[in-house]
Amino acid sequence: MSVTPKAVGRLIEALSRLPGIGPKTASRLTFFMLRIPKEQVLDLAEAVQELREQVIHCSICGNITESDPCPICSSDARDHTLICVVEEALDVLAIDRTNAFQGVYHVLGGVISPMEGVGPGDLRIQELIHRVEQGGVKEVILATNPSLEGENTAMYLSRRLQPLEVHVSRLARGLPVGADLEYADALTLARALEGRREM
Repeated sequence: MSVTPKAVGRLIEALSRLPGIGPKTASRLTFFMLRIPKEQVLDLAEAVQELREQVIHCSICGNITESDPCPICSSDARDHTLICVVEEALDVLAIDRTNAFQGVYHVLGGVISPMEGVGPGDLRIQELIHRVEQGGVKEVILATNPSLEGENTAMYLSRRLQPLEVHVSRLARGLPVGADLEYADALTLARALEGRREM
């Protein structure tokens, strides 16, 4: 018979399913929540509920937003002839923070990874092809992470975009191989954007 209350065990189990949080961290977070004022815990619960109820994906770019289309896709100040392709919405935040890119984005929703059962059909690749086929796009910047899967995805996209007669470039090196865009500093990302190269 367990001495741990059922609600405590349930929260520890739920938190440990989050990325980067193991059972020990989940236990610490759970017991921390038992010590803080009830209002703070309820505020956290409300924030999680609002996240699931109010945040959607933009029908054009796939980025997270509360309105469709997202503020970037609906902005007249952005250069809609320039599309930066990223793996995840976190990468949009990282690149946009640099203020070095004034185009629009396309979020794939991951990378091609046969080992994890993720193929081209599982990503928003067809939506990207459709955006380019509609015309008006001059350049597509492939800004996938410099990992094996990111490189393979970039090569696949390059081959798919080549017949569409659009300029395809890749972020310049300067981002460490195996690192994620979300952890790169603004200067490194800005230089990588400025030094992008032909694929």
